[in-house]
Amino acid sequence: MGAKQQGADATNGRWLAIPRTLCFITHGDDILLLKRGEHKRVFPGAYNGVGGHLERDEDPRSGAIREMREETGLEVNGVRFCGVIHVDVGHTNGILVFVFTAEATSRDFTPNEEGTLNWVPRTQVHTLPLVEDLPLLIPLIFDGMLEGKPAALPFFAHTRYDADDRLVMRFA
Repeated sequence: MGAKQQGADATNGRWLAIPRTLCFITHGDDILLLKRGEHKRVFPGAYNGVGGHLERDEDPRSGAIREMREETGLEVNGVRFCGVIHVDVGHTNGILVFVFTAEATSRDFTPNEEGTLNWVPRTQVHTLPLVEDLPLLIPLIFDGMLEGKPAALPFFAHTRYDADDRLVMRFA
C-alpha cells in the first residue's frame, strides 16, 4: 500500500491531533524544570518539563531528544518513553503528548527563551506552581504511583476540561 492509500487525506469530520513531546530531564535526584515566562500565552509562570512540537520527519523519541537539546543544550542518556496523553481542549483539533524521561550528563544547561530552567530536588517539586497535570504525572513517572496506588509505565491518559474549565484526567 502506497502513501496515497493510507487515508491521511480523509480529514473531513475526523478528530485531528497535534503531536508534542514533554520531557523530564534528571541529574541525580533533581529534575530540570522550566518556569515558563510570564509573557507566554500557555501556562505563564508555571513550571513544566521541556518539549515541544514534533517535526514532520520525526518520530516521538527523536523529537524529544531534539527538543531537550534545543531547550537546554544538555546531552542526555537513558531516554525512556513513559506514556502518552490525549488532550481534548474542546476544538476540532486536540493534542497528543508523548512523555519521556532522560538523564543529563551534566548540570550545565543553556538559558532558554521559553522561560527559566531550574534544577529542582524531586522532593520539592510539589511546592512549586506547576502546570496543572504535573502533580499527577511526576509521582506516576518517578515513583510508579498514581493517586497513592501502584501504576505501570507506559501510561495512557485522556484529558479534557469540565464545564467549570477544570482539568479532568483519566488513565487507562
